[in-house]
Amino acid sequence: MTLIKSISGIRGTIGGKVGDNLTPVDAVKFASAYGTFLKQNIQKDRLTVVIGRDARISGPMIHNLVVNTLVGLGIDIIDLGLSTTPTVEVAVPLEKADGGIILTASHNPKQWNALKLLNAKGEFLSGADGAKILEIAEAEAFDFSDVDSLGAITENDAYMDIHIDEVLNLPLVDAEAVAKRKFKVVVDGVNSSGGIIIPKLLEQMGVEVVELYCEPNGHFPHNPEPLKEHLGDICKLVVEEKADFGIVVDPDVDRLAFISNDGEMFGEEYTLVAVADYVLSKTPGNTVSNMSSSRALRDITEKHNGSYQASAVGEVNVVELMKATNAIIGGEGNGGIIYPESHYGRDSMVGVALFLTHLANMEMTVAELRASYPQYFMSKNKIELTPQIDVDKVMKQIAEKYASENLSTIDGVKIDFPTEWVHLRKSNTEPIIRIYTEAPTQNAADVLAERFVSELKQIAGI
Repeated sequence: MTLIKSISGIRGTIGGKVGDNLTPVDAVKFASAYGTFLKQNIQKDRLTVVIGRDARISGPMIHNLVVNTLVGLGIDIIDLGLSTTPTVEVAVPLEKADGGIILTASHNPKQWNALKLLNAKGEFLSGADGAKILEIAEAEAFDFSDVDSLGAITENDAYMDIHIDEVLNLPLVDAEAVAKRKFKVVVDGVNSSGGIIIPKLLEQMGVEVVELYCEPNGHFPHNPEPLKEHLGDICKLVVEEKADFGIVVDPDVDRLAFISNDGEMFGEEYTLVAVADYVLSKTPGNTVSNMSSSRALRDITEKHNGSYQASAVGEVNVVELMKATNAIIGGEGNGGIIYPESHYGRDSMVGVALFLTHLANMEMTVAELRASYPQYFMSKNKIELTPQIDVDKVMKQIAEKYASENLSTIDGVKIDFPTEWVHLRKSNTEPIIRIYTEAPTQNAADVLAERFVSELKQIAGI
């Protein structure tokens, strides 16, 4: 199963058979469904959609297919070309567009690509809207425009610079304070668009940049998910260069991880914790993260007299709960920062600028800053699924077994034990069950994870 159709878009591997992989036919079909959905729901003579892509190898091919499919539906295109997910999200409302598409498979390896779909606010579509698009795609109920009504394409390659300006203009971003500290930072852009936009932002904040894998050629030099096991090169280089810290982003620049000055992982879970600590110190309020994220955000929020709540996994769910609780900041423990003062989307640019400002105001190293936060340790595991496994049945049996514990079934099964927790859920983006655990020590988190991996395998008969 390498074509995953979900309410958040369509994701798959390039090549293979139609309907099994993300082939040109599938790209056209789902672009047609999205365009048709917009035409059915927005009463305007001409619609406009913003499109951008990351640097993966299949990007230009998928990009041309999607752009020209929408043109065939009579939709005008603002083509950002090589871009980032948050940049497209920023561009949609600035252009007063009716929607947007980002062509990226985010943290997935190079053989993957995807269509991520946005509404007129530059936010991911709701579950209900995503479901309608899947229905339109299944029915192939498309009505293309005649030759006199085709869409027009306007190219605009200025948006990465516009995005940088938007970030630098945020009230809590202090580029002058950062410049005075003369920071030196190593950047791993995983040979995608982050390799362009992150160094540009840093240079405009007066930071000395050491580039690693910043050539946007789509040849990812390591697994693009910013996890410790993939980041040996930058950890080593931060120490060699005597840098203040390192920055790692995924191919579409919506996930952000830091490397401390000692070459150790700051911890992607603690990206949001550190940025929230700074933001809440200046503008007290509420926070939201998903239920697979660290308890440390709850602790930091309560330190600043705010209220913390956890949503189901998925950016749409986090944003929905942030709006409902008037959260000042939120995001996901995978290094995704959502700061409504900028926009309701995960944005590594915003995260970098706020983190740098926070650090500029502190008389401590990045390693010392990390040590100042509540210490939790996570174990993130997964079980590959086969079509024969009834995931819902497996989850139900786990929930029944632990019914006497503090249990949530909003999104898979989350069991909150007094000093540790486990969250089991089926991934929206890959054919796997994710097993996340957190505890006061790494050993305790690993032991808890191993226990639940064994229990899941036993129940599933793997």
